[in-house]
Amino acid sequence: MGNYTDLVSGINDLKKQGYTEDFNLRENCLECRNGHFKLFHDEFQIDEWYRIEGDDSSAEGSSILYAISSAKHNLKGVLVNAYSIYSNSITNEMLSKLRT
Repeated sequence: MGNYTDLVSGINDLKKQGYTEDFNLRENCLECRNGHFKLFHDEFQIDEWYRIEGDDSSAEGSSILYAISSAKHNLKGVLVNAYSIYSNSITNEMLSKLRT
């Protein structure tokens, strides 16, 4: 895995490495496949994470790209979040897990 200058190249590279799911952040879990799978904080690990700066190099234009795996569900995928993730309503367990 490398350093990525833009989100698209990061996501494409991670997908080539088997991180094929697209995770969505919910209050107390990650979801994929239209809610079919729900991964709670103790059911996944963050394998890698990357800070991707936006064009204007401000926090508003920046994101974090997570490479996530779950042995329990045999899933690997990506989660993209803006730096404002911590203003979202998520549980303390999820906040701790995603804090980088």
